[in-house]
Amino acid sequence: MLKALGATLAQVTQRVGRESPSALARDDRAEFVANRAERRRRLKTVLVLLIIFVVLVGVFSTVFHELMEREDRSFSWTTSVYWTLTTMTTLGFGDITFESDAGRLFSVVVLLSGSAFLLVMLPFVFIQFVFIPWMNERDRRRAPRRVSDTTSGHLILTSLGPVEDSLTDKADQAGVGCVVVVEDPDVAGRLHDEGRTVMVGALDDPETYRRARVEHAEAIVALRNDQSNTNIAFTVREIGPAIDIVASANSPASVDILEIAGANSVVQLGEVLGEAMAARALGVGGRSHAIGDFAGLHIAEVGVIGTDLVDSTLAQARIRERFGVGIIGVWTRGAFDVATADTRLTSSSILLLAGTSDQLDAFDQHFATESVSDATAVVIGGGRVGRASGRALASVGVGYTIVEQLAERRRDGVNYVIGDAADRSVLEAAGLDDAEAILITTHDDDMNVYLTRYCRGLRPDARIVSRSRRDRNVSTLYRAGADSVLSYAATGSEAIWNRFRRDESLLVAQGLNVFRTPIPTELAGSTLAEAHVYRRTQCNVVAVETPAGIQGNPDPQEPLPATGELVLVGTDAAETRFGEVFPLARRRAMFDHARS
Repeated sequence: MLKALGATLAQVTQRVGRESPSALARDDRAEFVANRAERRRRLKTVLVLLIIFVVLVGVFSTVFHELMEREDRSFSWTTSVYWTLTTMTTLGFGDITFESDAGRLFSVVVLLSGSAFLLVMLPFVFIQFVFIPWMNERDRRRAPRRVSDTTSGHLILTSLGPVEDSLTDKADQAGVGCVVVVEDPDVAGRLHDEGRTVMVGALDDPETYRRARVEHAEAIVALRNDQSNTNIAFTVREIGPAIDIVASANSPASVDILEIAGANSVVQLGEVLGEAMAARALGVGGRSHAIGDFAGLHIAEVGVIGTDLVDSTLAQARIRERFGVGIIGVWTRGAFDVATADTRLTSSSILLLAGTSDQLDAFDQHFATESVSDATAVVIGGGRVGRASGRALASVGVGYTIVEQLAERRRDGVNYVIGDAADRSVLEAAGLDDAEAILITTHDDDMNVYLTRYCRGLRPDARIVSRSRRDRNVSTLYRAGADSVLSYAATGSEAIWNRFRRDESLLVAQGLNVFRTPIPTELAGSTLAEAHVYRRTQCNVVAVETPAGIQGNPDPQEPLPATGELVLVGTDAAETRFGEVFPLARRRAMFDHARS
């Protein structure tokens, strides 16, 4: 097995080496081709201008010769060219002049046309072949070739994209530096001007990573194509035996190859997003479904539709007192509210709970109205994310049908309906009328908004989970009727971040996280009722963890210990606000992690 994988790995490496001498990435090759085409275009333009110039000189010299013959004056062809050039360049020595009106009019034509032409040609040549190359070279030298000798504990990113941008935001919140290695000096210069920490270097050159101080870095993240990631992992592992390497894999077959190449963690981002969407599609019929585990607690969602919780307040439901389950908050059509005694539940409310397995089982026994095996789902989109969602649903006994336009995406053993999801008959054939959940997984945000609104109109009571590529479309999808929205960037960055930050946070939904942090020293001895954490930071305390164990749904009247951690829930902005109000807690978190 290992021998076969090794042979496959060698073939991949050889293919990578042939694809590009430096970058091995499609985007870099495309940019190289574009730059070469631009250079050819400039040379072609200069050649055309030069030909026009030669033609003008030839025509004007011939006309000069003929007009002088009419004036009974004879000059050599060399003199004709001499007169033409001096006139076109406006030097006009005056040693040779016309005596006739026709000749003088011709002189004016030569002078004006020459001046106009040279005013175009000379600046173009100067700008294109002197000024622009000089500016480009200055920009190329502007981007650094190495990081500071004091840089340590940083992330090294080998590409830029939505996932990397989201990962950079998380690193900024935690005070962790990020260095982006860029092969194109021009791109690196622009990023440098934008305030990013960048470094120019070839991704297949070990010296690049030495100059990036890889031996002092916390991790290196490779999210390029599988072949490039393999080469990067090989290169880095040779010079950094202890560095954490996190790589993405588009193909399941590449997972083993990347691990052999030296990657500590291989993340299939499509699988991660698909499984996360499937987790949020469940939790219907009063039955809780865990969307993640954090700090020893299960974080679960449950829909209250069909239960006696509808139209009651949380004070009337007494969920905390009866089952010991902590209530983090309530989702209502994408709007999240922190749980209070006066929060009223509606048929569209989704409870976000935190508790142990026993506590959640007790809740389910009381409120569940149907078994999971009775649930069905419709998955719109048969790409990697859609197929991963289907597999996750099937793993818990939920039947599903995939709606896909492209027949070649059909897979054996899965129920498919081939057709346009905007066609109601196609959705009905997929079982939309009876489905408890609808997952919209296409990679086109416009289509996802359209289908979300369409499905909400057809099934007002169904649980709709939508995918978003761009963060700006998240709120639009919620307004369109989605119950939950997850983005590729946020989900992927969360999975990568937790690979090397000991499960510091859990993505609940786009923009909403459960995270942990050491108890701030200024809160030690105070009760949660006195601390007013939510009022000061908009973060809600879910649990308190001490060496003795974790206490979910903590007593607001019990003093906080001097040592331990708080488990909180809040939006991205609220998490940032918490770090501003209690900066020492975030510094202690980084110190504890570095020490571990």
